[in-house]
Amino acid sequence: MTFQDRYDAGRYLAEKLSHFRGREGVVVLALPRGGVPVASEVAKSLHAPLDVFLVRKLGVPGHEELAMGALASGNVRVLNDDVVRQLRIQPAAIDAVAAREQKELERQENEYRTDREPPSLEHKIVILIDDGLATGATMRAAVKALRSHRPRHLVVAAPVGAAETCQDFEKEADEVVCAIAPHAFGAVGRWYEDFGPTSDEEVKALLHESSSPGNVVQT
Repeated sequence: MTFQDRYDAGRYLAEKLSHFRGREGVVVLALPRGGVPVASEVAKSLHAPLDVFLVRKLGVPGHEELAMGALASGNVRVLNDDVVRQLRIQPAAIDAVAAREQKELERQENEYRTDREPPSLEHKIVILIDDGLATGATMRAAVKALRSHRPRHLVVAAPVGAAETCQDFEKEADEVVCAIAPHAFGAVGRWYEDFGPTSDEEVKALLHESSSPGNVVQT
């Protein structure tokens, strides 16, 4: 099956997370940008607050679609050791990519958060969402960073993820929900009819909608 777009995928994922509907202390966090439309539908369905957790993929120089690691808020860096070793990527090359992505991470922090404080995550049920899990490098950095916030229960969730990747996350998260987990995965985009880029404006609009009076959920 394929999803029409990220909103359609979010509605499908929300049903797989319905056991969290109405529970106290649930916070939905999205990985920008693509995870935000998915997470917005989940947050609405679960009647939970929505926010972002900032992570940047570290792409292999010359093959940026291939992740050699990721950065996350809190100065967390996670490397895909297999990719780094197989491609013999030098530390200087990794540092150069990381420096560039750190600037973008900081830009997004200023762009998306403006005057909003990050949500308190201690002792909360945190549902961390992206639009798909291929290698999982970006999500892995986010999970590592989020552990320092001491959530009560950390859920990794995606509409679609490679079966092996979803299984690997069972060792790192308290719960993993991959709505679809095919063994023949390919790229995330093949599971969407419309996989166009999510803009900064769309991200900000969804966050604003979630925090508007009448939509704010107390946890």
